[in-house]
Amino acid sequence: MSLFEDMDEKQDMDKPLSWRMRPRNLSEFVGQTHIIGEGKLLRRAIEADRITSLILYGPPGCGKTALAYVIANTTKAHFHHINAVTAGVADIRKAVEEAKERRRLMGKRTILFVDEIHRFNKAQQDALLPDVEMGNVILIGATVHNPFFSVISALLSRSLVFELKPLSPEEIVTILKRAISDEERGLGRYNVVADDDALMHIARLSDGDARRALNALEIGVLTTKPDEEGRIRFDIRVAEESIQKKVVVYDKGEDGHYDTISAFIKSMRGSDPDATLYWLAKMIYAGEDPRFIARRIAICAAEDVGNADPMALVVANAALQVAEFVGMPEAQLPLAMAAVYIACAPKSNASAAGIWKAMEDVEKAPTMEVPLCLRGTGYKGAERLGRGIGYKYAHDYEGGYVEQDYIPEKRRYYFPTDRGFEAEIRRRMEEIRRRIEEERKEDGPREEGYKEEDDIDERGDG
Repeated sequence: MSLFEDMDEKQDMDKPLSWRMRPRNLSEFVGQTHIIGEGKLLRRAIEADRITSLILYGPPGCGKTALAYVIANTTKAHFHHINAVTAGVADIRKAVEEAKERRRLMGKRTILFVDEIHRFNKAQQDALLPDVEMGNVILIGATVHNPFFSVISALLSRSLVFELKPLSPEEIVTILKRAISDEERGLGRYNVVADDDALMHIARLSDGDARRALNALEIGVLTTKPDEEGRIRFDIRVAEESIQKKVVVYDKGEDGHYDTISAFIKSMRGSDPDATLYWLAKMIYAGEDPRFIARRIAICAAEDVGNADPMALVVANAALQVAEFVGMPEAQLPLAMAAVYIACAPKSNASAAGIWKAMEDVEKAPTMEVPLCLRGTGYKGAERLGRGIGYKYAHDYEGGYVEQDYIPEKRRYYFPTDRGFEAEIRRRMEEIRRRIEEERKEDGPREEGYKEEDDIDERGDG
């Protein structure tokens, strides 16, 4: 028997590293703590061997199949695996009949794991329904597609749906280090010395996919010659070749990250679309979160373009939503479009300077009360308290404007520029102020005690 055992072991070692390093139990499983962390529902169900039908949904390499095999190694039920890519209705029926017979003769449950369940059409999924309903099989389906679009509602209503997230770079590094040290299933017999930056490079560029990271590690180790001391050095050069992507100096959370995003924002603010695109490309290439980039574009649109082109914020917001919806690599297209739009738009930070000055006044100066005429009147007794009395409804007056004290002490925070659309805003505000002055001349001097601060300069600095 030892001959056949040796052959089986050799055949297992010929399989990809990602297959060999599948976790055998929950203690070896890395990531997805939101569903299998201590005390979580799915973990309790696995440990108690009380699994019900499940749909595991998430991106490639996040652990869907691995989790199914953990369940297979933990449960006392029989585990039957089929792949929807190659299986048909006949395979489903055969598996179900075997499950029924097993239950009748042995009293043993059957877990039917259907990998890539989204590949089954409606008729094939319907074939599962009666036996899932009667408990002849416990279904575990795995899919990279949103099950609420790719799995029939009848199966969904009879299953718990768990969404798995992409693994973090730190989690993938943990998996890689385990593979390097594991002599039984991994690369421990090769005496690998791996640099931390090389492992992190693979982890970042694998985009949350542990399978891709392990495949890159394996090809790098197996194709690198040992040194004179018999060690295989897995450094950044080997890592670049293994995952076919060069490293760039961009450490998330460190100088590379902050310096690059700073250059990106300043290039947009400085109206240089070419520099903007370069720094954007560097961040995308280095694996920066596209949502982070989109948020910075939106902030730049509000702060640096402002009302000089109000459409800038609309474009930035659209890019944020589209980038999140389509994901990478296509997300680079709306991000580039929005970044170039911001870079080429007329610039004004007048609204940003205004809110900064107003926030400073609210924080440091005495708080002003809301004038009685502006207070809410949506309750009984408001009029008796003087709320809303004397309020002038602007639309009842010519031009949709009437002079009124909207703040107890007049202050100016917003100084529109003469750039872009803000030039039109400035023209309107000057027209309103001209009308106010004319009306004041007609009405005579204001009452004593009225103050208007005219000493705030056009930077809003006071």
